[in-house]
Amino acid sequence: MRRIAVVGTTGSGKTTLARRLAARLDAPHIELDALRFGPNWTIAAPEPFRAAVDAATSDAAWVADGNYSAVRDLVWGRADTVVWLDYSIGTVLARLVPRTLRRGLLGEELW
Repeated sequence: MRRIAVVGTTGSGKTTLARRLAARLDAPHIELDALRFGPNWTIAAPEPFRAAVDAATSDAAWVADGNYSAVRDLVWGRADTVVWLDYSIGTVLARLVPRTLRRGLLGEELW
């Protein structure tokens, strides 16, 4: 496992797992949200987004997290492993609500 894509619903723990895997494997962590969104939640145009993902996933090893159909062919096509986080709605909400409140109250940056 040298190129891993972590996918799942919002709040399923994609980024947390991807960061831990990347650290364990000594591989770069690619957070697709960070490539998709710019300052003030500005969405990157499709071609620059694809180009950024293309460049980020061209390395020999990486762990990426995110669910963007616009770049799924790049990420999944290059991944040797796909980890799909499929938790119950109760589990996801139990993670998502406190995280959202914490980020809102503390003004935490999302990526």
